Amino acid sequence: MLYHLLYPLAGRISLFNVLRYPSFRIVAAGLVAMIIGLLLGPLFIERMRILQYGSTNVREDTPEAHKKKAGTPSMGGALILLAVTVSTLLFADLGNRLVWAALLVMLGYGAIGFSDDWLKISKRNSKGLAGKKKLLFQVLIVVIVYYAVLTDWHFHTEHRFPWVFVGSYVDLHVTLPFVPSRLFAPDLGWLYLPFMVFVVIATSNAVNLTDGLDGLAIGPTIVSAMTFLALSYIAGATIAGFSLAEYLRIAYIPGAEELGVLCSGIFGAGVAFLWYNTYPASVFMGDVGSLALGGALGMLAVLTKNEVASAILHGVFLAETVSVILQVWSFKTRGKRIFRMAPIHHHYELKGWAEPKIIVRFWIMSVMLAFVALLAIKLR
Repeated sequence: MLYHLLYPLAGRISLFNVLRYPSFRIVAAGLVAMIIGLLLGPLFIERMRILQYGSTNVREDTPEAHKKKAGTPSMGGALILLAVTVSTLLFADLGNRLVWAALLVMLGYGAIGFSDDWLKISKRNSKGLAGKKKLLFQVLIVVIVYYAVLTDWHFHTEHRFPWVFVGSYVDLHVTLPFVPSRLFAPDLGWLYLPFMVFVVIATSNAVNLTDGLDGLAIGPTIVSAMTFLALSYIAGATIAGFSLAEYLRIAYIPGAEELGVLCSGIFGAGVAFLWYNTYPASVFMGDVGSLALGGALGMLAVLTKNEVASAILHGVFLAETVSVILQVWSFKTRGKRIFRMAPIHHHYELKGWAEPKIIVRFWIMSVMLAFVALLAIKLR
């Protein structure tokens, strides 16, 4: 918004010329998101404490030690979404379809999470929205955003069906880590949409599963946001006519650098939330935050052409998901559990690891995996 309102005035007020540079707007978005989160945090937490008085926000399938956290307000993710949305609208190029696609999916998934959290509060239980309904809404949001924002349609009155599909703003090729896109990048064609849906939904629910300890989910989310900031800037930026994507032999995505504004907003809002969510947490993220942030990270993976590489970057989220799948499979087929409890962070809790130790070690693994994902670019 500020980019559109103030940059045209740069001819008269030279200070506004800085809005021309994505790098400035990226840093500004992160700072504004952080300030919003830090300033509104205490008021928001107190409001949530009053609103949720008498309800439990502790999941039933958690270790007994978690019962002491009953009474801690949830839905802190709503504050994250507010900070990210405001900072993105202020500093991003609002004519950029990629930004709108990621932002709308994030807010759509946030609405699903809000419904789930609100049912838990109003019904005074921890079950919330039915899993099948969640999944259906998640699919619909990605499909609607894809056709409404990321595809091009022309209107022809002479056709039987006046709206004619012209093309997609998303590259339908899939790139692989450590492999130059020029050498091997299969074109999925119409299959790309279901693949895209899978990536977004899988990432969203993986973050949701990880959100079980104080600060556990937001730490890797911050790391992923900063990694995607670098990946999006490299994919779209040109410096003095020099394309970083061309040099690194990765897919060039016009306008992808604007996604850096959203990534920076997630980083700033995430750091501010961590101020209140760090152990022992004053507020929980809730599904409104975990589903939304996971959806945003999934869309960033798709829009920056790092769909497969995101499995490396999101290795912590992936491990949590796989642990649940293996646990359920083993119990149904063999009648035995592999882990003491799933997701795997609860397994380590029951082994006697202190909660802060689990959290920090998972953060460290997330940083290491981010470095591997970044190395994959150069090693192409």
